[in-house]
Parts: sequence; structure tokens; C-alpha cells
Amino acid sequence: MKKRILGGSLEVSEISLGCMGLSHGNGPATEEHTAIRLFREAAEMGYTMFDTAETYGFPADPHHNEKLVGKALRDIRDQVVIATKFGVAFEYNGGELHSGLLLDSRPETIRKSVEQSLKRLQTDRIDLYYQHRPDPKVEPEVVAEVMGDLIKEGKILHWGVSMADEDYIRRAYAVCPLTASQNVYSLFCRDESLFSTLEELNIGLVACCPIAKGAVTGRYHRGEQFDKGDMRNGSAWFSGETMDRYEPLFEYLKSLEQETGATMGQLSLAWILGKRPWIVPIPGTRKSERLKENAGASDVVLSDEQMKTIDSLLAAVKD
Repeated sequence: MKKRILGGSLEVSEISLGCMGLSHGNGPATEEHTAIRLFREAAEMGYTMFDTAETYGFPADPHHNEKLVGKALRDIRDQVVIATKFGVAFEYNGGELHSGLLLDSRPETIRKSVEQSLKRLQTDRIDLYYQHRPDPKVEPEVVAEVMGDLIKEGKILHWGVSMADEDYIRRAYAVCPLTASQNVYSLFCRDESLFSTLEELNIGLVACCPIAKGAVTGRYHRGEQFDKGDMRNGSAWFSGETMDRYEPLFEYLKSLEQETGATMGQLSLAWILGKRPWIVPIPGTRKSERLKENAGASDVVLSDEQMKTIDSLLAAVKD
């Protein structure tokens, strides 16, 4: 798979892997052996960055995903990039879903989190350490100072933020330069307001939910029902209203499928890759065939005319 550079120095596969869904948000967790096999298959296919978080899990095992990643990658640790996150805990209400986010980015909490993540990931360093969400009680300069110390200590190699605004990014960067910002970015979520700032500061964008949890692949129907505990149930991305609004775009993507041989999912990822050379999407999946399909998007290059057509169809969608 082709590679891209985040933040000027962190090389990762052009398509990287979002690991959350194997433990959290997509119904019951994937069986451990199956999940580990999938991660190893991903590495063999050329995925080099694996994105997880300390809080991807479920009530009985809130840190399930980091443990899976650690077990799967420990024997090939030097061949992969591990990205994880701190600063968020899910407030469970007795079910599989969380009822709220508990934010805590105090220095002492970060210190505790990094040590626990290192143990669960079975590694001596974290390649990319994100603040999962800004904590309104802790200034970005405070967080950035801790990140700088952790880099000096060799416990993390790079750091980033997730779902932060421009002011937060600039204030944090002034203390300790960031390598990446993780944000939702897809055909359905096209906020590019941070692009000029990221380009100016040489910060990469890691695009989460790049295929809108599968809604832009053409494989799901209006009002699709998923397993109990799957966050996609009730999502506006799968509503009839959304599907109707994007129907002209879907029809064009279907025509491109016939023309190029690429799937709608691959075309959606190729559109993201065509936007900027410093964007890396991290689609997730539980299936080997989807893993291979997503990796294949690295070989799909949309022409300028095809990019413009997609953009014009998106511009015509009424909010």
C-alpha cells in the first residue's frame, strides 16, 4: 500500500485501520481470536497504522480494544504504528451504549493513562498519542506541556488532538507541535474549516468515519437495523431522508463503479485521498473482505473532472 506522511515525519499507510468497531459501538465485541487474526491480516495487506483508544470497550471490559491491539501486534511491533487516545471515559448506564462522556485531561490523569495504555498495548512507546476530546477544565497549553515531557521521556513519539477547534490546536501547537488532528470527514461530513490551519502548521488529518460507518457504500438500505448495541441504529446517516438527499451522488458513484471497477466504498475513500496529500482515512471493519476492499482504495485515483463532479453534486445537497 502507498504511504503518507503525517506532521512531516510520521509515515503511515495511505489507508489505515480504525480498530474501535471490534470492541465498541458495533454490537457485541468480536471474538478475541477472530479480532487478532483480522489485525494480522491487515498488517499483511499493508496497513501500518492501527488506531485505538483506552476507552474502546464495554462495561465488563472498558479497555478491551487496546488489549486486542497489543496481543495482535506485539510480534510485529516495529513494523506498525500504534495510535491511541486518552482523556475520555464512557459513562455506562448498564447497557452496551454509553450515556455520556467523562472528560479528564489533568496531567496526573494523563500520566496514569499512558502507563496503563503502554501495558495493555504491550509496548514501550506509543507512536501517536491523541487527546480524545478537549477538556474544558484543562487549558491546551497544560496538555501540550505534558505531551512534550512524554516525548522527551520516549513514552510517546508524536501527539495529536481529536475533535478540537482551530484556537485549541494553535494554542497547543505553540507549546508542543502536533503531528495529527483526528476529525470526522467523509462525503456526509465535509467540514474543511481546519484545512488551512492544518496545512499552515503541517499537521496531518486523520479522517475517522470516512465511509460514514458504511452508509456511503451502497450496501445498506433506508432505515437499516443493526444488532442490539450498535450505534448505527437510529443514525441519520442511514435514514430515508439522507439517502434521498444524496441520491444524485449515489447514482454518479454507481456509474463510476461501472466505469472504473472500483466499489462505492473505494470511490468514497479515493475522494478523501484526492482532497489533500496529508489526509489519512481510518475505516474500520470486522470482515476480511472489507479490509481488502478498503486497502484497495489506495490504488484508486479519481481524475480532476471526477473530483469536481462529486464536489458539485455534494454542493447541491440541501442541509
